[in-house]
This record gives sequence, structure tokens and C-alpha cells, in this order.
Amino acid sequence: MSDTKNNDSFTLTDNRSGQEYVLPVIKSAIGPDVMDVRKLYAETDHFTYDPGFTSTGSCESKITYIDGDQGILLYRGYPIEQLAEHSDFPEVCYLLLYGELPTPEQKKKFNHDITYHSMLHEQLMYFFRGFRRDAHPMAVMCGVVGALSAFYHDSTDITDPKHRMIASYRLVSKMPTIAAMAYKFSIGQPYIYPRNDLSFAENFLYMMYATPCEEYRVNPILAKAMDKILILHADHEQNASTSTVRLAGSSGANPFACISAGIASLWGPAHGGANEAVLNMLEEIEHPDNIPAFIERAKDKDDPFRLMGFGHRVYKNFDPRAKILQQSCHEVLDELGITNEPLLDIAMELERIALEDDYFIEKKLYPNVDFYSGIIYRAMGIPTSMFTVLFAMARTVGWVAQWNEMIEDPSQKIGRPRQLYTGETERKFKPVHKRR
Repeated sequence: MSDTKNNDSFTLTDNRSGQEYVLPVIKSAIGPDVMDVRKLYAETDHFTYDPGFTSTGSCESKITYIDGDQGILLYRGYPIEQLAEHSDFPEVCYLLLYGELPTPEQKKKFNHDITYHSMLHEQLMYFFRGFRRDAHPMAVMCGVVGALSAFYHDSTDITDPKHRMIASYRLVSKMPTIAAMAYKFSIGQPYIYPRNDLSFAENFLYMMYATPCEEYRVNPILAKAMDKILILHADHEQNASTSTVRLAGSSGANPFACISAGIASLWGPAHGGANEAVLNMLEEIEHPDNIPAFIERAKDKDDPFRLMGFGHRVYKNFDPRAKILQQSCHEVLDELGITNEPLLDIAMELERIALEDDYFIEKKLYPNVDFYSGIIYRAMGIPTSMFTVLFAMARTVGWVAQWNEMIEDPSQKIGRPRQLYTGETERKFKPVHKRR
């Protein structure tokens, strides 16, 4: 088939029969328009073939927009740079969930509601004890979030807007508590309950690091950096985990199950494990003196080694989130006064080289958000096994917003991708004694 384009549609021509098929074009607010192929199979007896769905629009959304070529990320139309500088994470949560920034009264009520949903059902403590003490925190989080539907029966009716709202608030507010408890469980310390007098980011750090033995005061610089990390990771359009949440939700599954499915998808090293891979790479480099040799390996097309934390699949120019975290990263390192930390020395030298080396500049291999978030986490003393947990904690509100949007979209139906079958054609069964 060949195709021609006019202002409103594409016309496909079957080169064998000469038959023409018109595919309407649906206009986007910004970004690429899309060809409507919903009737393609019925009219042509052909499917489209798009492994990874990199050229396929699976849904209509008003939440997040990305322009990878220009390095643009918008939440509900607001540039990520403005939100990171002037807003805070709960306000961004409200924006993603409701489509508008809150008024002072709305913000006060939303903060109150999120704060007072942060405790977990006490019987969930027994659920935590069912895991091995060395269980990966992501395994714990995946299981506990999926189990929430067994404890909160009053918010699983997806056809009821009030149920969806309650479930959304519960997921956003309880995720830091679950994340901190997963960490405490892994190191054998007692769980720390949330405090209603702390901000969202402060509360998480408090639950992570406080003990019953002494008073713990949250460092405001670290809380500010954590708040920015949460904002920057809150949503990122139709990535693998978000698509997983939507696909699971399309079957009518309850929201806790859908978010658990998203967590499982995020766990993959190609998705949420990127900042953990950055730390593993820094450990492999071992010393700043070894950096030139590893950079030469990265430039060698025949060497499978890759510099993790540089460049991005979507952002072909620069990652706008990385510019924001670069400043936070240096603020955290200055505040903590960290010296003689080999991995951080390596990271800072890599950053310097990447911003000056012609190869990096030509290939646009700038440090991305995973590079800086991994360094910040390391400086804060957060173990690498918790990196993806924190990613899930931030991304939950995006998943919930996308899930709600899907449920409310009358054009959505159960997800059912098709395939290009290349296996055996029909053949007859042979009894075992006749097989050779």
C-alpha cells in the first residue's frame, strides 16, 4: 500500500487492487496529529505493525505533554520548570488529578485530606511480616499495594466517582508510608508512623530515618530536594508503567490492583531502575582516574558498555528535569558537606566531562534526571534497592490521574493489541506412537 496526505485525512492505496481507503486525521492541541486506524482492519483486512507501540497513540489524554526534540515537559499545560520552582508536590498532585491549580481554600483542604489518609490499616503490619527479611523493597511494595483492596472495600467500585476519589487519595497519601515501612522492614527497624504536622516530603524522610530512640529533625534542604524529585517524576505521559496501569484498568480491575501492576512494570531495569544502574556504573568505574578509559569504551561501537544516566529515549536534546535536579544535587552535596566519597567524586567528574567533551555535546548525551536523582539519593544515604520505590511513590499520582481519565473516557475499551503471527500454519495432531 502507498499513502497520500491532505489536510484532514490520509488516503491509503492498495497497490494490488487500486482500492483506496481514507483514514481520518485527529488533530492534537500540540504535538503530532494522529491517523485514526480504528476501522483499518474492518476495511482492509490488515493490522498495523508497531513493536513497542512507539508510533501508536493508544489513548486521548489531557494530562501530560512531552516534546522530546525541544526538551519540553508540561503538566496540564504548565512547564515543569515553573512547577518545580514555584509549586510543591501536593499542589502538583491536585493539578494532575483535577486539571487546574488549586485555590488557597482547595489547597488547604487537599493537603488536609492527603495528610489524614497517610496512616495504614493496622492489620497491614501482619502482611509485612509475611515477607522474608531480605525481600526487595519493590517486591514488598508491589504486594502491599495490591493487597490494599482487601483492606479498603469502600473504594473499589470504579463506577462510583466518590469511590474513585477516595481510592485516589488513599493511594497518593499511603504510598510514602508503605515505601518507608518497606525500608524499615528491610533493615529490621521499627516502623515510624506519619506525622500530621509535616509536609509530604518531610513526612517521608521522617518515616525513613527517625527511630523511637531520639528526636529526628528533617533537614529542610533535603526535604526541598525530595519535593522536587517527587514533582519531576509525578507523570511522564504514556510510558511502560502508565500504559500498564491503563491496560490493567481497561478490564475493570480495581485501582489498587492497577497501581500494583504499574509498580511491577516500573521495577524493570529499562524503566524505573535507571538511577540504580547509574550507581552500579559508578561502582564499576571505581575511581575518577578510570573515567577516561570508560569514556573510550562508551565511544567504541563494538563495546557493549554504556554510560548510564546520559541521554534519554524521549528527550533527544536535553532532559528538562535534569537541569532542575542539577541545582538540587549540588545544594544537597554542599549542605551535607560530603568529602572523600568516591562514587560522588566520580559522578561529579563525569558530569564535568559530559558538559565539555565534544563527543557528548555532538551526541547530545547530557546527564539526565536519573543521573542526578541517583546521586542525591546516594548522598542522603538511601540504598539503591529503594531508588525505584521512591520513583513509584512519586509516579503514583500520575498513574492515578491516568487511570481516572481512562475510566471517565467513554471511547475507551478493554485493551487488546493484535499480533503478526509467524508460527506454524494449521497441522494435524499425531498420536505419540506415530511421532518421529
